[in-house]
Amino acid sequence: MFEHKSHPMASVRTFATRISKHLAVTVVVIVGSWMAGIAGYKFFEDMSWIDATLNAAMILGGMGPVSELHTVSGKLFASFYAIYSGLVLIATAGVVLAPFLHRVLHRIHLEDKTPAD
Repeated sequence: MFEHKSHPMASVRTFATRISKHLAVTVVVIVGSWMAGIAGYKFFEDMSWIDATLNAAMILGGMGPVSELHTVSGKLFASFYAIYSGLVLIATAGVVLAPFLHRVLHRIHLEDKTPAD
């Protein structure tokens, strides 16, 4: 997917396409995770759709729950969803930053090349 350090720098068009693909993957993961959170709060806590949406968004965004949880199954779901959401945050940040970091490192390697290489 990324060019090797011995290859020339990717064009701006290729780089933009790469960023778009990474952002698309990130959006799919976040929206899917949000939908799973909404379904979980709706199923385990019998929240209204809007309350389930708000709680799932707040947990996924790292802010914490809004509504008080009343059932054991709801509390267990919220616990696992919070841990999962933290991992999703780290993973999606990595996916979004990967093309930029690769480009910086690739540029450094290109500048380090000497004619003897």
